[in-house]
Amino acid sequence: MRYVLKKTAAMLITVLLVSFFVFLAFQVIPGDPATAMLGTSATKEKVEALREQLGLNRPLLMRYLEWLKSFFFGDMGISYSYGISVRSMIAGKVPVTLALTLMSFLLILLLSVPVGIKTAEYEDRLISKISDGIGQVVMAVPPFFTGILLTYVLGLLLHLFTPGGYVSYTNDMGGFLYYLLFPAIAIALPKAAMTTKLLKSSLFKEAKLDYVRTAYSRGNSTRDVLYRHVLKNAIIPVITFLGMTLSDIVAGSLIVEQVFSIPGIGRLLITSISNRDYPVVSAIISIVAFIVIIINFIVDILYQLIDPRTAQT
Repeated sequence: MRYVLKKTAAMLITVLLVSFFVFLAFQVIPGDPATAMLGTSATKEKVEALREQLGLNRPLLMRYLEWLKSFFFGDMGISYSYGISVRSMIAGKVPVTLALTLMSFLLILLLSVPVGIKTAEYEDRLISKISDGIGQVVMAVPPFFTGILLTYVLGLLLHLFTPGGYVSYTNDMGGFLYYLLFPAIAIALPKAAMTTKLLKSSLFKEAKLDYVRTAYSRGNSTRDVLYRHVLKNAIIPVITFLGMTLSDIVAGSLIVEQVFSIPGIGRLLITSISNRDYPVVSAIISIVAFIVIIINFIVDILYQLIDPRTAQT
C-alpha cells in the first residue's frame, strides 16, 4: 500500500508539472494568437481588444490556474481557428488514437514474446540467427517509412486494404479495426524487434542462475523450467522496457496517422500547430502526456505485483 501511495503521489506531481510546462511553452514561444486570428493587417486596437477577450493580458499564473481548473472539469477552451469547443474537436479523435496505440502495444506482445522464447530455445540453430538478422534490420527502420512500405506493398500491390480508405468506428467497428491493423503493424515492428532481443537476452541471463540448476536437479524438463520458472523473471525487464517506451509508441501512432490518413489526434495536432491554435495544441499534448503517465503508473503497479522486491527500493 505504501508503494502504491508513493507512486500515486509521484504521478500527481508529474501531471501538475507536465501541465504547467505545456501551458508555459505556448505562452513564451514567438507569435501572438490574436494577430494570427485577425491577420497582420488588423489595427492595434482590434488586436488588443481580442487579447483582452481571450484573457491573454492577465498574469501568467492566473491564466494557468484558470486553465487547469477548466481542463480538470472538461473545459479545454475554444479553438482560435474554428471558434468551437476544443473538447468537441478532440472527443471523436481520441478513441481512434487510443485504439491504434492499444493495438500496436498488443501486437508488440504477440510478436515479441513467442519469437523471443523460440529463438532462445533454438539459440544455436539457423532460424535463431536469421531471426536476429531480420530483427536488426527492422529495428533500424522508422515506423513512418515502414508505413509507406506497407501502404505500397499491401495496399497498392496486393490490395489487402485501400490506402486512405479509413473506416469510422461509428459506422463499422470491424472495418475500423481491420484498417488500423496495418498502421499498428508499422508501429509495432521496430519495438517488437527490440523487445524480442531484450527478452532473449533476459532468458539467457536467467538460465545461468542457481535456481535454474536446482529446478533441473528436481527432474523438471527444459520446457517446464522455461515456462514455470525462467520466463516469469525474464519478463520483468521486458515490462519495464515497454513501460519506458510507451511514449514512443504513442508518438509513433501520431506520426503514422499521417501516412495512413487516419483522422486521429495526430493529424489534428499537426494542423493546429500550423494554425497556431494553441488551445487545441495544449489540450492534445496534455491529454497524450496524461495517458502516458497513467499507463506508466499502471505498469509500475503491475511490475510490483510481479516482483514485490521493487516496493522495497
